[in-house]
Amino acid sequence: MGLFVTFEGGEGSGKTTLINRLYNEMSIDDYAVIKTREPGGSIISEQIRNIILDVKNKEMDFRTEALLYAASRRQHLTQVILPALKDGKSVLCDRFVDSSLAYQGYARGLGIKEVYRLNLYATEGIMPDITIYIDIVPQEGLNRINNAKREVDRLDLEDYSFHSKVRDGYLKLSEMFPARIKVVNGNQSLDGIYTSIKSIVFERLARR
Repeated sequence: MGLFVTFEGGEGSGKTTLINRLYNEMSIDDYAVIKTREPGGSIISEQIRNIILDVKNKEMDFRTEALLYAASRRQHLTQVILPALKDGKSVLCDRFVDSSLAYQGYARGLGIKEVYRLNLYATEGIMPDITIYIDIVPQEGLNRINNAKREVDRLDLEDYSFHSKVRDGYLKLSEMFPARIKVVNGNQSLDGIYTSIKSIVFERLARR
């Protein structure tokens, strides 16, 4: 089985840029590796992603949101992640179960345990080998989004208090799962963040 690495963080934490950089370096070093994302990653999952993030869907019920994420995750897992891992490839995934726990479980108030049970059903208990959480002050992340002028999605429209709760949720998760979740300071430069991430991932690869 390959190494399953997930990346978590609030909006504007730089996950996508950092994953691309790590993917490129691992590919150059001849590691068998794929990169993917959630919600999305497969044809059906990407269609569900469009529903979840569409700014027109402001009235979406919180439980509906959690269920859609879990459904997208299930399809992504069975079609993309598991086949790659079974083929011996490492998987770098932008978000996974912990996003649902932080966003819907904690910030939406649905309960971490309740959302965790839902996702255990969706994933049949399959969890990452390593989860890298990029911890960034919410205002800094939102500023990065505005400066990058990327397309705004439904979650970007949430107020500051929501994003602050998301961060609190992630920090709580890092205390619940310290062996799996590695916290990286996201307020440093992208080069500094990348150096920390690379050290964590390559050290784990060396032990396999």
